[in-house]
Amino acid sequence: MRKALLAARRALPDATRAQWDAAIAQRLLDWCAQENVEELGVYWPLHGEPDLHGAYAQLAARGVQLSLPVVLEKHAPLAFSDWRPGEAMVKDGMGVAVPAELRLRPAPATLLVPCLGFNGERYRLGYGGGYYDRTLAQLPRPRTVGIAYTCLAASFPNGEYDIALDHIVTEGDLL
Repeated sequence: MRKALLAARRALPDATRAQWDAAIAQRLLDWCAQENVEELGVYWPLHGEPDLHGAYAQLAARGVQLSLPVVLEKHAPLAFSDWRPGEAMVKDGMGVAVPAELRLRPAPATLLVPCLGFNGERYRLGYGGGYYDRTLAQLPRPRTVGIAYTCLAASFPNGEYDIALDHIVTEGDLL
């Protein structure tokens, strides 16, 4: 299922992706304003994930403290580094962009979680590494907002260690 969802996401035309990313970004901005979000863990898009950099810049301009996830060790929860749009980035050992100067901080109160797929119960399908699941199993658990395209909705059972997300934002809805 992961391969099929990834292929479907990568096959989206660039114009469609740009339109959907803009819609997701606006829904996210509206939700953050409504919920008075003061700190937000964001993600650097990989493998065709929705690119929300424009929204990140607007949130930073509003004074929202942003952070990016950082893998410090395998089979462990994610760590987080303060981040400002435009700062120098480097690739980590897994090829993911992280701030060149890590400024580690506690997990943010609200966390965006990119979804390869999601189901009607707000469980996400990721790449299988378990980093987000381990992170969400810790206390205090951040409020979670899954980010996905509507076309990635799928039917799958949740696993023993899966944790449902609080919300999912797509180009069409907030679930």
